[in-house]
Formats: sequence, structure tokens, C-alpha cells
Amino acid sequence: MGQCLQLSAAVCRIGVYSCFRAFCCKGPPSPRTEYDVVCVGLTGSGKSSLLTQLCSESTDSIIPTTGFSIKAVPFQNAILNVKELGGADNIRKYWSRYYQGSQGVVFVLDSASSEDDLETARNELHSALQHPQLCTLPILILANHQDKPAARSLQEIKKYFELEPLARGQRWILQPCSVENMDAVKEGFNQFIHLLEEIDQEHIPGRI
Repeated sequence: MGQCLQLSAAVCRIGVYSCFRAFCCKGPPSPRTEYDVVCVGLTGSGKSSLLTQLCSESTDSIIPTTGFSIKAVPFQNAILNVKELGGADNIRKYWSRYYQGSQGVVFVLDSASSEDDLETARNELHSALQHPQLCTLPILILANHQDKPAARSLQEIKKYFELEPLARGQRWILQPCSVENMDAVKEGFNQFIHLLEEIDQEHIPGRI
């Protein structure tokens, strides 16, 4: 019953957010293109910390996301409306209910996690990338916690997650990062935005 109430509340929040964006934002349009992005990853991967840092907000009171949260993350050439989904066991099974309308995917993994958690992360990534609403979208994979001694290398992650065969035909980026190196995080997102812009250009009427 508790999970149903939590899910119902989350659906209501999406409705309120959609109405707010559609009817309450009366100001002039943003000169920067906006993209709707879904951000997923296991609890403890660092999703909230990275997004909070990108928004120049305090990280002192961060707690694990229950349900979802939405942040408008500003960059020089675009604004990403990031819908971050909680990564707990009882929430992950509902992820697919929030994929609709996404233009890109951000997957955050803890590159220093246990073998069990890494396997779970791999399974969740595979499931997400094979979902009909995400399988054609560009994806940014952030290999977080690279500052920890147990962090796997990019080559190890690429091989373990089987990224090349999994994402064949998809635009994807694997970026090492940590909250101690936000320049790397921003570099990953800038490359990601470039992929989103490429898709926009391809969809311009009359463009070959």
C-alpha cells in the first residue's frame, strides 16, 4: 500500500510540474534550448550529489531520492530538465513509468562499488537501454567515484558492462568523474548536449 501511495504521489507531482511548465511560465522564452532528460542509477551512485553540484547548490543536506526529483541544470548552450529517479530496490521497478517524453538518458554508476552492486547496475543499464522509449536516445554514462582507490578503469567498465555491443547504433558517452572533479562532469554533459543538438539538427524539416 505504501508503494502505491508513493507512486500515486509521484504521478501527481509530474502532473503539477507539467502544468506549471505549460501555463505558469509567462516570462520570455529561454534563449537556450531545453531538453528533457531522465537520470537513473542505483542508490549511492552519486546522482543527487552530481546534479546538486552542477546547480551550484549546497550538498550538506542531500538524502537518497525517494520517488523522483526534477532539476533544471543550466549549461552555456542548453538547459537540461533532469528527472532523477530514485535507485532503491523498491523504486527501480517503476523506472519505466517515467521514461515517456525523455530526449536523453543519464546513467550514473559507482565505479568503486561491490561486485554485487556492479552486477545490479549492469542489469539495470541493460534493461534501460533495451526499453522501447529509451533504446534510440543518446546516453551519458557517468563512471562516478573515480577518486576512490577501488574505482574500476574505463576499460574495465566498458568491458564489464558490454557497452559496445549493447549500445551499438546508439549515441553514447562513457565519462569518468567524481564530485571532486566537476570539470570532468561538465565535460561529459557538454558532450552529451552536443549529441542532443545533433539529433535536433537531423530532425529539421528538409535537412538531408
